Amino acid sequence: MTIPMTGSSMHRWLAAIGAGILAFAAPALAHHPIQAKFDETRQLSFTGRVTAIDWSNPHAHIFVRVDSDSPHAGDWAVELESPVVLQWGGWDADVLQIGEIVEIEGSAARDGSEQVWGQTIRRENGERVFALADDLFQTLPGDGASGPAPRWPDGRPRLGSATGPTGFWAVQNYSALVEDSVDVAMRDYGLLDDIADAAQVAPFQPWALKLYVARQQNFLKSDPLFQFCIPPGGPRMFQSPLGVKFVEQRERQRIFVLMGSGNGNWRVINMDGREQVGQISGNDNNPLFFGHSVATWNGDALEVDTRGFNEGFWFSNGGLPHTSMLHLEERFTRTDLNTLLYEVTVDDPGAYTRPWTSSLTLHWIADRDLPDYYCQDNRP
Repeated sequence: MTIPMTGSSMHRWLAAIGAGILAFAAPALAHHPIQAKFDETRQLSFTGRVTAIDWSNPHAHIFVRVDSDSPHAGDWAVELESPVVLQWGGWDADVLQIGEIVEIEGSAARDGSEQVWGQTIRRENGERVFALADDLFQTLPGDGASGPAPRWPDGRPRLGSATGPTGFWAVQNYSALVEDSVDVAMRDYGLLDDIADAAQVAPFQPWALKLYVARQQNFLKSDPLFQFCIPPGGPRMFQSPLGVKFVEQRERQRIFVLMGSGNGNWRVINMDGREQVGQISGNDNNPLFFGHSVATWNGDALEVDTRGFNEGFWFSNGGLPHTSMLHLEERFTRTDLNTLLYEVTVDDPGAYTRPWTSSLTLHWIADRDLPDYYCQDNRP
């Protein structure tokens, strides 16, 4: 939903900031790491009049005009979370009206343009708008149920819902891969609190460590998902705050894994014993963003073997490098109704000195389906 400015001001502003939005914000996961575009050490505060509201992916924007007597005079773009996240927090595009006076507090754009990350937005009467709980993803409403993992009639665990089409997995305890038993502090999207911890994250080859550090120091700006809507293959699809959904087609011996972010991407896990190659009529043996996945059940764990990756994507948040030799051994275990344990062994002799394992847990969101999110809305 877009509420246009009057006159030519919207066109002038889109021309002025469009490059920044497209380069940094557009192809985000659900919302990009704000450090890539905004400097948290430079905080701004100003009051302006709302001239437009752009309610579209990847991020909503409020446009405000600041009077000439202010040191921040001009037309500003205030960037917010994605509409999906805002709606989960109880907000919509109608919460503000054109012409309202608002007070903005947030982080300045690194390039010095009139853009700001809207951390706090208040009306003239002091009422906060677009305020999200810090633990929003931890408090998404569910149906309150608990119990053992649901099962199919033959006793196999279900990876999806047992009662209908809704429900998905989200609310991860880690946002990026880190070798098990390693304790390093990370922010969202795998940004290290201390770059000196980089060498501990995984057993890097020297070149891979240098590249990982460079990506970190650049605040993940070079992320191909972030810049070009490239699919997030490998473990990264399980690191999105907007979650994943398993659709088990048992009659066809395959499982679809659907994403609530990226660009509505999906992956197929084959369970019919086929070779780990592509189809002559389709992808043949071309290296893929999601590779070629074959799987079997080992007790209550689904064990998935994947090879055949290309090098055009990041396989984890945080910018961990990989090569075309990447081989993943994944293990999915639904330990109870609300918990999915994801374990992955990374074997890539081109980027790492030895195989290594990382794990995370996801939690069941029972009463809603995957959001309709795309890395960039297509609008006229």
